[in-house]
Amino acid sequence: MPSGLAALLDDIAGIAKLAAASIDDVGVAATKAGAKAAGVVIDDAAVTPTYVTGFTPDRELPMIWKIAVGSLRNKLLFLLPAALLLSAFAPFLITPILMVGGAYLCFEGAEKIIHAASGHHAGEDLHPEAPGEDTALLEQEKVAGAVRTDFILSGEIMAIALADLITDAKGAPIAVGWNNAGTLAAGLALVALAVTVGVYGVVALIVKMDDIGVHLAKNRHSPFRALGRGLVRAMPWLLRFLSLLGTAAMIWVGGGIIVHGLHATPEFIEHAGGGSGFVHWLADAGFSGVCGLVIGGVIVAVVGAVQKARAKG
Repeated sequence: MPSGLAALLDDIAGIAKLAAASIDDVGVAATKAGAKAAGVVIDDAAVTPTYVTGFTPDRELPMIWKIAVGSLRNKLLFLLPAALLLSAFAPFLITPILMVGGAYLCFEGAEKIIHAASGHHAGEDLHPEAPGEDTALLEQEKVAGAVRTDFILSGEIMAIALADLITDAKGAPIAVGWNNAGTLAAGLALVALAVTVGVYGVVALIVKMDDIGVHLAKNRHSPFRALGRGLVRAMPWLLRFLSLLGTAAMIWVGGGIIVHGLHATPEFIEHAGGGSGFVHWLADAGFSGVCGLVIGGVIVAVVGAVQKARAKG
């Protein structure tokens, strides 16, 4: 029979194994959930650089830091507790909430397309150096606006992650209780942290890309001068591409959430490419994008009509 010390060591080893298994479960679950939220993550990374466009280079990284802190606060202090309460007391509300958020994404994406088609560009109002404007106040307003937008996108990311974490591999719901609430919370927190660090790390790299290019191009003895000039020239094109990518992601993700929430995917889409693989993904994404554009266009029309009616009143 083992001595008291040996028994204690055995118990510690057992607890360590359980903890390691739990951490592994959390990591796997968070990875799966984060992957399903990839479309919204892409949109988040594509939208954020527009909020610091036009400000002096020395203010870009501080602004991104403030937005990142606000994003993490949104996820951990507000959205994570709300997700846990929903999963415990009202899991039937998760899909409707996802669909409402999806409709908002469709609306945002369709509105951007309509504005672009009508000749209005979102970047036209981003001139912080305009005469008579308080730059510090404008910076504060831009950061606050970015954090508000992030709240919607973060809400979608957390809701998508939650929906995946509380279902098993076959899509059947998993009961949430005290025994697995800690794993669920840890998984959501890990998704929140990984997404925030990933998104705003990429955003910081994007907005400083031209400064990096200028630094490389100025060094006459550097073999990377051509690369530096290329980075500077590529910056406007990259921002345009990210804007298009963000708009497409909004419409695709929003449409997909609504279509899947309504179980309205046609049979020929479900069986495209044998029901799996790239062809199936492409067919599903295309159908979701078309539906998202139609839904967003209808919402834009309704919102426009309501605004006109209010203006007349």
